[in-house]
Amino acid sequence: MKKSSGAEKKRVKRQSGSIQNGTRDSNSDTPPRKQAAKKDVFQLFAEKVRDHKDLISRWAVLQETRVEYFRGKDFVSFLRNHPELKEILESDRNLEVEDIVNSLLRKNLLLRCDRVVKTVRPGKKKLSTWPAHLEIFPDQVFSEIDAFFAWTFVKRRPLWQTLLSFFWPVLTLAICLFPVYPHGIKLIVFYICAGVLILIISLLLFRLAIFGALWIILGKRVWFFPNILAEEVTLRELFQFWPKKDEEERPKWTARLFFAVLAVLFILLLRHHAPDEAARARYQKRVSNIIDDVLEWSPRLALSGMMEKQQPVVDVSEPANGFTDGSKASPGEAVSPDDTDGETVSDQPGNGDDAGTRLNDDDDQQGDQDRT
Repeated sequence: MKKSSGAEKKRVKRQSGSIQNGTRDSNSDTPPRKQAAKKDVFQLFAEKVRDHKDLISRWAVLQETRVEYFRGKDFVSFLRNHPELKEILESDRNLEVEDIVNSLLRKNLLLRCDRVVKTVRPGKKKLSTWPAHLEIFPDQVFSEIDAFFAWTFVKRRPLWQTLLSFFWPVLTLAICLFPVYPHGIKLIVFYICAGVLILIISLLLFRLAIFGALWIILGKRVWFFPNILAEEVTLRELFQFWPKKDEEERPKWTARLFFAVLAVLFILLLRHHAPDEAARARYQKRVSNIIDDVLEWSPRLALSGMMEKQQPVVDVSEPANGFTDGSKASPGEAVSPDDTDGETVSDQPGNGDDAGTRLNDDDDQQGDQDRT
């Protein structure tokens, strides 16, 4: 009996050990990388959704920080049209949209926000669809009705942005070295910059003329390229051609008539003060001379001009060093009154010995005259 009971205890211990080893083996079958991946499935899902082009998003200011955000109803329609993205969640692929967003909120991948301006501005019929300023909403749960959600993680920078960050210093250095470029390259750069500047000014004047004509005639506000002067838009939205829907009230006919008369008077004033052909030719010549001076400048010409402007410098100390003990006198130099008895020496050049002999001869002649 004792032997049988001891054998049973050993069997129980072996079975319990095998069960524990089995559980350990089952846990060890999943490597730590896969376990980490399971923990970050929502992170991967958030990155994939944010990089997708079909999710409509905008940029706004949240507590002095620019954030990218989307609307709740747009997120619901996005997941309805792209259900394959839920496969990233693996075991949580069957969750509803509300549960997925709430999980992202709990993991601090999203932040629910609210518009700062909650009242309709004067002259508008409703609130802005995409507000430019946001604030944190106190209740961090998902909602489709006028709810905004901002991404909290830093978006991965694409390769072209990294290359562009290295390109900007090179472009700055190239702009600084423009004066030393060859003349042909200067012409190419000049015409390209002038063409781009003329294109931008023409585009702005064209859209302003269309807006003014449609506003005066039809009373509608139509801005082509509506985001061309916006600050917080993406590059794709910056060149959006079609105008946005006019949500403001229709202007009064008196205001339209007043601005129509003002526009006609402005056009007549410009036509009356337009320059004639001679003034235009003078102005064109002046501008062309300025452009030629800029394009033809080179360091060699600048150095040659500086050398021509320099005046010859006379060393004053050189003649003074050549005179020793009064042996040489400069032209027109006066002699001391004690040596000449009130007389001055001639301006002709000569050494000191010749001057002394001439003075002695004059004294001898004066003495002979006194004796006679």
